[in-house]
Amino acid sequence: MIIWIEQFLTKYPELAVFLAISIGYLIGGLKFGGFSLGPVTGSLFAGILIGQFADVPIAGMAKSLLFLLFLFGIGYSVGPQFLQALKRDGMKPVLLAVFVCVTGLLTAVVVAKFLGLDPGFAAGLLSGALTESPAMGTATEAINALPLPEADRARFVAHIAVADAVCYVFGAVGVILFCSVVGPKLLGIDLVAEALKLEKAYGITRKTTGVSSAWHRFEIRAYRIADGAPIVGQSIVAAEATLPEHRLFIQRLRRREAILEAAPDLVIEPGDIVAVSGTREVLVTVLGPRSEEVEDRELLDVPVSVTDVLLTNPDLNGRSIADVATEGWARSLYLRTITRGGQDIPLAPGITVQRGDIMRLVGPEPVVSSAAKRIGVVVAPATATDFLVLGLAIFLGGLVGVLVTFPIGDMRISLSTSVGTLLAGLIVGHLRTRFPLFGRIPDAAVSLMTALGLAAFVAMTGLHAGPIFGPAIAEAGVGLLFGGMVVTMVPLIVGLYFGRYVLGMNPILLLGGLAGAQTMTAGMAAVQDRSGSSVAVLGYTPAVPIGHILLTTWGTVIVGIVAG
Repeated sequence: MIIWIEQFLTKYPELAVFLAISIGYLIGGLKFGGFSLGPVTGSLFAGILIGQFADVPIAGMAKSLLFLLFLFGIGYSVGPQFLQALKRDGMKPVLLAVFVCVTGLLTAVVVAKFLGLDPGFAAGLLSGALTESPAMGTATEAINALPLPEADRARFVAHIAVADAVCYVFGAVGVILFCSVVGPKLLGIDLVAEALKLEKAYGITRKTTGVSSAWHRFEIRAYRIADGAPIVGQSIVAAEATLPEHRLFIQRLRRREAILEAAPDLVIEPGDIVAVSGTREVLVTVLGPRSEEVEDRELLDVPVSVTDVLLTNPDLNGRSIADVATEGWARSLYLRTITRGGQDIPLAPGITVQRGDIMRLVGPEPVVSSAAKRIGVVVAPATATDFLVLGLAIFLGGLVGVLVTFPIGDMRISLSTSVGTLLAGLIVGHLRTRFPLFGRIPDAAVSLMTALGLAAFVAMTGLHAGPIFGPAIAEAGVGLLFGGMVVTMVPLIVGLYFGRYVLGMNPILLLGGLAGAQTMTAGMAAVQDRSGSSVAVLGYTPAVPIGHILLTTWGTVIVGIVAG
C-alpha cells in the first residue's frame, strides 16, 4: 500500500500538492492553548510529512507562478495604506517597523555566521523566526541565481523549508507572548489601564467592561411632540442643535394627515410626530425618557442606504471624525465602520481618517450619495479581474527586479522578480486610491491569490524538503532552534525600548506596532484580548505593510550576505 501511494504521488505531483494544502489547512486550524500554526505553516509541515513517503517532483515554474501571484496580491492589498503610512502621523509605527526589521536581519546574519549555516538554513532561520513565510520565496529565487552546481542549489532550497519549520513555532508563539505578556512586564504597565487612558484620549468610552464603544447601528424612530416640549416653536435646525453631541436629525414629520419633509426653517408645532435618526443607544437613552414613541410606518418609510466609500479626497486626509462630522454635507450621515489595511479601526471623535480608508456610511439615500462624492468613490464589488493590468504589472515588476542589482561583497544580487512583483502590486494598489477604476480585482480573487498562492508554494517547498528533512535536521543541530529563538526575541526586546524611549510611543500602540513589524496579526489580537480594547490596531496598521515589504525582501538579502 505504501509503495502504491509513493508511486501514485510521484506520478501525479499536482495531486500531492492539493493533498498537502488540504492537510495543511487541517493542521493549521488545530488549536493548542489558543495558538494555531495557521494554514501556511500547516501546509509546510504537511508537505514535509508527505515527502517522507514519496519523493514528489516539483516544477520550478509552478512554484514561481503561484508565488508571484501571492506577492502581487499582498502588494495590491497593502498598497492603499503603504505610502499613506509614510506620510501620516503614524510615522512612529513606521520607524519602529523599519528598526525592528533591520534589527531582525542583522541578528539573523550574526546568528547564521556564528552557527556556520549555509544560505538555505540562514534564509529559513530568518523566515521562520520572523514569521514571514514569503521570505522563503525570495530566498529560493536568490539561491537559484547563485553560481553553484545544481545539486547544491537544490539542497540549499530544501534547507530553507527545514529551517523555517524548526524556527516558526517559537517565532509565532514568541511574538504573541512578548506583545501580550513579556513586553508589558518589561515596561511596567497595566495593559487594561493603559488602554483605558488611550481610549479616553481618542474619545472612546466603554459601555461594558472589556468592550470598546463605537458608533452603533443607525435607526429612525418616531416621537410625538407634546405641548410644552422644549423644541416647540423652534425650527428644525434649532431643534437639532439642542443636542449637538448626539447627532440626532429630524428626517421629516407628520402634521395631522400630511407628511412634511424636514426643511431647515420648518417650525415644530405641538402634536407633530417627528422621524428622528440617530444611533439606537442615543434614541433609547436620550429621547426615550423625554418623548412618547409612536409607531408610524408611513412616516418611517425613509429610503436608507449602507454604502462603502474609498476615501480619496485629500482635503479630508488626517482630519478627525468629529471634525468631518461638522461638515454641512454630513447632516444625517453616520459612520458605521472604518477599514484600514484590512483591519477595522475603532471609531471615536478623536480618530483621524486617512486616504485609502474604506468608510461604511449609513443614512438617507440622497445624503449618502452626496457625501460619497465628496469623500471619494463608492466601492462597488468588482465582478471581473483586470487581467491586462495584472499580467502587465507582474511582467514589468519582474523585469525591473531582474534589471536592478545591488552589490553585496564581491557579488551583485538582483532585486529579484519576487521583490519586483511585490513592488508592482504595491504601486497598483496605491494607484487604486487615485484612480479607483484602474486595475480592479475582486476581493475574492485577491483572497484566492494570496491564500492559495502562498499555501501552494509553501506546500511544494515542503514536498521538496521532505525526503532530506531528517538528515538536514541532524546537520543543522539543536543550534538552529536556539538560534531562531534569538532571532525572534532580539528585535522585539530592542524594538520595545527603541519605541518607548527613543520614539516616545504610547505603550499600547507600541505593542501593536511590534506585532505589525513582524506581521503577526495574532500578536496584535493577543494585546487586544488582554487589554480588553481594540485600540492596539492603530499601531499595527501603519507597521504591518512595512514589515511585509522589508521582511520579504530580506530573503534575497540574507542569501547574498551569507553566500558572499
